Amino acid sequence: MSVSYQIVVCAGLAPDPLQTLEPVPGPALKNELALPAVLDPWAAHALYEAAHLAKSRPGSKVYLVALAPKAKLQQVMMTVAQKLPFELIALDGPMSGFADAAEVAAALSAAVSGIAGLDRERWLLFGGWESATRGAGATMQMLAERLGIIDQFLAVDELRVEEDGSLRVWERVEGGGHQVSLCEGPPAMLAWATGRLPEPVNNPQIGMANMRGVMPALQRARPAPPLGGGIEYRKVALPAQQRQTRVVKDAAPEEIARELAAWIRE
Repeated sequence: MSVSYQIVVCAGLAPDPLQTLEPVPGPALKNELALPAVLDPWAAHALYEAAHLAKSRPGSKVYLVALAPKAKLQQVMMTVAQKLPFELIALDGPMSGFADAAEVAAALSAAVSGIAGLDRERWLLFGGWESATRGAGATMQMLAERLGIIDQFLAVDELRVEEDGSLRVWERVEGGGHQVSLCEGPPAMLAWATGRLPEPVNNPQIGMANMRGVMPALQRARPAPPLGGGIEYRKVALPAQQRQTRVVKDAAPEEIARELAAWIRE
């Protein structure tokens, strides 16, 4: 049985890890804002897995919901648009790692809920298990809860669609193994780790077709609600260092352990 899907991929941006930062005195990076951006590596895996799944299932469609500064997003889309056909839903907001996961999930939920024609019987929600900038590891779970998706899979490395339309999912577990789960079908949320399928090759024709929709989507990008407003950082400081050194010769291990335990208790 051939099943087509509506795959919604949620993504953010991150500074290009191959570029260098120039440090300056104080807690600052001189050219941080000038660094070129890339699609968040975790979300990129999710997008590429969505591309392969949509290609293997005729009639499937990929939506890319991106929360990032509009100017940076336009730069990244020039490259990403050549990878696969998708419809962009853009949110103009920060790519800072200080945004709270719950607030990010709320902003993404509003954008996803605004997509017209989503069919829950065909709907898969993809995203990164972690993030290069927002490493909470909880955003996709919060988003799925807001959207009413109960079947949630984290640290996904592989997805296989069975003949009856059920989904067989490989999730990472301790010891380098995988937990294999069988889901009856959509809707489901999959937060990807690395995936196993290759990055799609660049296709300029796909890029030109995508850009006809990407540019209007960027122009219509709605400002995301202010992120970080629910958190107040009253003080940020390095842990205080304390060193009390005493040189003692021929001390018994038991005596050293008792002295250390007493020092820690104090």
